[in-house]
Amino acid sequence: MSTETVDRSPPLRARLRAALPAAMKTRDRHVDAAVRSALGAIDNAEAIEIGDARAGAIEDSVAGLGGAEVERRQLSEADIQGIVRAEIAERLTSAASYDELGRADRGEVLRAEADALIALL
Repeated sequence: MSTETVDRSPPLRARLRAALPAAMKTRDRHVDAAVRSALGAIDNAEAIEIGDARAGAIEDSVAGLGGAEVERRQLSEADIQGIVRAEIAERLTSAASYDELGRADRGEVLRAEADALIALL
């Protein structure tokens, strides 16, 4: 019998997606904004660079619907967690900057957004 614990929690992306409609329903602007931003950052990280797509002559191009589609990058759970952690760090850094500029109200909003993302990690 193994003493290893198995993590049965849903993947972070699934938790983020589940949190979005709940935040919209309760009109929680901080969670809504933070989750949308994190999901957008994840989607952006999955996109390939334009230079990564095969550049060739027109006669080599595929015609038709979906002919130019390219498979997106596959991110690991650790990659996704890293992206969300970067979103949290960015908010906390910006909050500190706003505090220094005398805009504590804006800093509080960013800290609330960071807290929402921390709760979903």
